[in-house]
Amino acid sequence: MWNRFATPKGMTRRHFMAHAAGASAMVGASLSLGQSLRVHADTLKKNRKSCILLWMGGGPSSMDIWDLKPGTDNGGPFKEISTTGDVRISEHMPLMAKQMHHMAIVRSMSTREADHDRGRYYMHTGYVPDANVDYPSYGSVIAHELISQRPELEIPPFVSVGGASEGPGFLGMAWAPFSVTNNGQVRNLEMRVEAERLAQRRFALEAIENSFISQKRGSVLEDHRKVLGKTFDLLTSKQMEAFKVENEPTEVKERYGLTGGFGQGCLLARRLVEQGVPFVEVDLGGWDNHQNIFRTLSEDRLPVLDKAMAALVSDLDERGLLEDTCIVWMGEFGRTPRINADAGRDHWARAWSVVVGGGGIKGGQAIGATNEDGTEIVGEPYSSEDLMASVCHALGISLETTFTSRNGRPMKIANSGKLIKGLFA
Repeated sequence: MWNRFATPKGMTRRHFMAHAAGASAMVGASLSLGQSLRVHADTLKKNRKSCILLWMGGGPSSMDIWDLKPGTDNGGPFKEISTTGDVRISEHMPLMAKQMHHMAIVRSMSTREADHDRGRYYMHTGYVPDANVDYPSYGSVIAHELISQRPELEIPPFVSVGGASEGPGFLGMAWAPFSVTNNGQVRNLEMRVEAERLAQRRFALEAIENSFISQKRGSVLEDHRKVLGKTFDLLTSKQMEAFKVENEPTEVKERYGLTGGFGQGCLLARRLVEQGVPFVEVDLGGWDNHQNIFRTLSEDRLPVLDKAMAALVSDLDERGLLEDTCIVWMGEFGRTPRINADAGRDHWARAWSVVVGGGGIKGGQAIGATNEDGTEIVGEPYSSEDLMASVCHALGISLETTFTSRNGRPMKIANSGKLIKGLFA
């Protein structure tokens, strides 16, 4: 079974305003909406850390979003704009510009995997692919380490929204991602079964599982039984209400963005974090822009990203959840500074950016830099391992944590990555 964490039922903004008005009458001082949200959040979290990974599949061009080079041959047509932090970003991210005091840009990422599959695996695990070891992903590691903070959580501790994530590796299927659509629908899960029939099915399946396990055929069967038990728990858990994004007020759904699905995925991530889920990954693909990159970004990808990401950051902040929720924006690599003959950019892992914030990370700044034309890192480069170590640190997970793989090898968390200097005050 998944561990369980009971929380009060969700409250609308109208409920919070009513609560604030009542409190004002009692104590002689009015509370703002933001203060009311924080009071409610304090009753929910109790030292509950979470992480939301915004996964940009395909390899986004950070040089056109977070680290522009205007006036250079490589720079492209986009202009820079000021932000609420000490950084400048793309003109096509005006809403995020207002939230950058919460976020930090790491502009000196330098990784060695420029192939989609290998880069995806490396950025999700901190390890390059190895035929002998199946490494666990961010989500599995963080869910595994933070689950003790949620002793009554019934829904999965690792939820993948809008696309598949990397798997649990040697941690086992109990820590695999639970995949749902952007609007929270669970594929292939029957939700309307009478209680008596459900109990009969569970009894029969458990009898079969126990028979096979008693024959000592390996750990896979035990993992399968755990997953089966979790699935039955899901069918009866009231915490599944967290997946019902449609219950949010229309104005909230519109603020995140109703088109493309990513906005609703980010709204679902906020709901799941409120419920106590330690790790949520939200997928936004479409960044493999070898052709017509500037039109694709300005008319499609960046408006969707800007609206949803800004709404997520501001919503978490209003509700008092941002200080305990780490947000990570990244893809598998960046894109070439040089613009190719098809008005696109190709794969580039040597010098690119990720964005992180919340969880005690110092926002409003850029860590590291690239040179004038974006081709090289200036100063200290950072790796996937370093990023993962920094996120774990922000979540209060000890970097001394060591796992043992199924072949008996000790595995240091985050592959012994180092903290990224400057992210923490």
